[in-house]
Amino acid sequence: MTKEEALDKLKRYCSYQDRCHQEVRSKILSLKIYGDWLEEIMSELIQEDYLNEERFARNYARGKFRIKGWGKVRIVNELRKRKISDYCIRKAVQEVDEEGQYLKMLLTHLSKYRELRKDKIAPLRLKQLMYAHGIRKGFEPGTVNQAIQSLFKSPE
Repeated sequence: MTKEEALDKLKRYCSYQDRCHQEVRSKILSLKIYGDWLEEIMSELIQEDYLNEERFARNYARGKFRIKGWGKVRIVNELRKRKISDYCIRKAVQEVDEEGQYLKMLLTHLSKYRELRKDKIAPLRLKQLMYAHGIRKGFEPGTVNQAIQSLFKSPE
């Protein structure tokens, strides 16, 4: 495969959806391209704006929050796994709570969880399970506690 063929293939790969540098580098290596060609292709993709790590991080954070309902902690951890820079991670986390939906999302998760389990479990155990659920979703411990307290104060 020539460098130009590989570059065209990778442009299509990056056009399909935003990718992080690590994903693209893995794809290039899977095409058995190494050394100078790899770096030249990466550089060209960045210059032509097919590859933009900040854009990837922002879109990733928005998508995981809106679609999967992840909290900031989980989003940050997943971005770190992808070796995204701290600057891009900070920008991505800002995307999550732009519209003030963060606490509403957590309250929605926890109230659904409570409705599913409230008849079968004692209230103290239910609070523990709700706390664990909120943490698994990637929300901060203090925020989860606050949300649980507000759910149990409100009339059922």
